[in-house]
Parts: sequence; C-alpha cells; structure tokens
Amino acid sequence: MFEGVSVALVTPFTDDEVDYAKLEELVAWHIDQGTDCLVPCGTTGESPTLSHGEHDKVVDTVIKAAAGRIKVMAGTGSNSTSEALRLTRHAADSGADGALLVVPYYNKPTQEGLYRHFKTIAEAVDIPIVLYNIPGRAGVALAPETICRLAAIKNIVGVKEATGQIDYASAVLADPAGARLEILSGDDSLTLPLMSVGGKGIISVVANIVPRDVKAMVKAYNDSDTALAAKLHRKLFPLCRAMFIETNPIPIKAAMKKLG
Repeated sequence: MFEGVSVALVTPFTDDEVDYAKLEELVAWHIDQGTDCLVPCGTTGESPTLSHGEHDKVVDTVIKAAAGRIKVMAGTGSNSTSEALRLTRHAADSGADGALLVVPYYNKPTQEGLYRHFKTIAEAVDIPIVLYNIPGRAGVALAPETICRLAAIKNIVGVKEATGQIDYASAVLADPAGARLEILSGDDSLTLPLMSVGGKGIISVVANIVPRDVKAMVKAYNDSDTALAAKLHRKLFPLCRAMFIETNPIPIKAAMKKLG
C-alpha cells in the first residue's frame, strides 16, 4: 500500500510561524517529482514541538493540497495513548490515506504495554497504520515478536524500520504473520540493503531534496536492475550520511534553504 518512496516531509517556518503557503508548494513539487507518498508531522516535520493546533493544520494543509494526487500518511504518534488516538482520528477524519505511529518515546513501555498502545489505537480507527520503530529516539524498541503479534490486527499494514539492524526486518518477514506487513526503511542509507531482504521502500529524509534519485534507486531494484540500484545507492550514500551529521531535521532544512 505504501511501497515506493514516501517523504518524511519537513515543516517550513517563517518568523517562527508555520509557513503553510510554502508547505503547499512542497506538496505540489513532490507531486511533480513523482514522489509516491508524503508523511507530514513525523520527526522530520518537528512533531514533538508543533502545538496541537499546528499539528492538525499541517496535516489538513497537506491533505488538501494533495487532493488525491499523492498519498498522505500522517504522523500521529505520541507517548500518550489518548493523544495519539486523537491525532489519528483527526487524520482519518481529514482524509489521510494512513497514519504513522511512533513507539511511545521516553516512557520506555514494556512489550505488552507497546502492544496494548498500538492495539487500542488501531481498533479505534479504520485507516491503515504503519508502526514506527526507532529506538534511538524512542528509548525502546518494538520487538519483532511484538510486531508479528500486532500484524494480526487487520489495519496495521506496515513498519517503518529504523533500528539500523537488518535482522529486525528479517525476523519479522520470516514469521508468517509478519510477512503480510510492508517493511519500509527509516534509514536512507539502508534502503537498498533492506529491500534485498524483502523491504518495500523508504520513508525518506533525503528525498526532501532529491526525490527523483531515491525513486530511481527503488525502481531499479524493483525492476531487477540490481547493478543500477547499487550504483544509485553509492551515489546517494554520501548525501544520506551528510543529512545526519547533526540531529535531524537540522541538516535537511539547511540543505533545503540553500536550494531555495
């Protein structure tokens, strides 16, 4: 459902206010570039520091500007189950194609707590949900066994895999329950390696600036042109690394500013 290239969209600001006009321009640009899906209000979109009103309006703005021409997977995660549920319901009511839900950060829940958090939200909404596994930010990892347990819930459709360990994806895909999920890379430099074990694409930071190149790599692999895919991976690799020389989204926003 979300295979290909999704972009973890930045939130543009002017004078400390969200620049909604520029946000609409970014949506139009990604449609022109051939991006498959936009993900507003993820970490790259600075969701932890957007107000609730800003969060809702950014999601609404992207969905309205997309107008069905590109998929929208709204970031709706929180370390509060009730808040994450409210955000997910809002995204569903606004017409999002899906929701990206990060592992509850800072709280460090048990695996049973993580299961109940995601189960509660998934069963309360109808839209497809992608789990976001990023222990480096959240402080706790969603274990492959828990992911496979959650896979039994019909509208949990995928995982954004950002553990940095290919074994996580392999463990999920080796399980018959987990094999029904779409595994999407959450690390730009690991997109191609992850696809080699069954991943379906990327939720990308670097595609904020070079979406065509990222899509070309994914397409080349899907077309069985592994030599071209590897060549494009090597071309993108230094840029992928450069975009994380400081905490995301500092480098990518600096690069976007230089590009106008």
